[in-house]
Amino acid sequence: MARVEPVPGRPAAVADLGDESALVVADYHAGIERALRRDGLEAPSRADERRDRVLSLVVETGVDRVVFLGDLGHRIGEPRGAELDELETLVAELPVPVTLVRGNHDSGIADALGVDVTPATGARFDGVGFCHGHTWPRREVVEADVVCVGHEHPAVRLEDEVGGSRVERAWLRGPLVAEPFEAHGDATLAVSGELVVCPAFNGYSGGTWVNVAGQEFLAPFLPDACPDADAYLLDGTRLGRYDAL
Repeated sequence: MARVEPVPGRPAAVADLGDESALVVADYHAGIERALRRDGLEAPSRADERRDRVLSLVVETGVDRVVFLGDLGHRIGEPRGAELDELETLVAELPVPVTLVRGNHDSGIADALGVDVTPATGARFDGVGFCHGHTWPRREVVEADVVCVGHEHPAVRLEDEVGGSRVERAWLRGPLVAEPFEAHGDATLAVSGELVVCPAFNGYSGGTWVNVAGQEFLAPFLPDACPDADAYLLDGTRLGRYDAL
């Protein structure tokens, strides 16, 4: 099987880590509603819905672990209040171990929740590398068979023949290019794998419209590290090269 396969219709994937499988969930952003309401937006809590979706995915896929690909929480700093309650309930109810790949919103979560947390530069499990994407990943991650990143919240804006448009979350997948990483680290890398940019699990979190002019990527290595990436909708529809849509 392929190392990383999206779950059809869901913003999550299953990764083959050799001796175990993992559900990969990027940008969960627990507690985001509080920040949205503070900005004057009406945002009813979807905490229970988010948790139930993850729990059902664990059962449906039969995985051995959940890898949260950064930004499990939303508050930058130690979680508290409703966000902490949401995170504690989620971790307590998950029937499998949790690994958090540290993102830019995850300060203090390791102490608050007691889960395994990787460095911000990511980690590699068998042939799959994981990093959130807000910083440059370590060498062993870049040299993996497949590299999974979040942070970007990729989305595409689609237009119909009568001028209507809609925005949908998307996956980006394509061959990984070594040059940006080598230029950053001043070293030669053995890069021959695939990059998978995962959609945000949290529908409130917005995203980068990757096929709209003027939208800049957030990760320091994108889009240069994967210039030939294809975009895919959550239902698996291949749209072709993201920059040609």
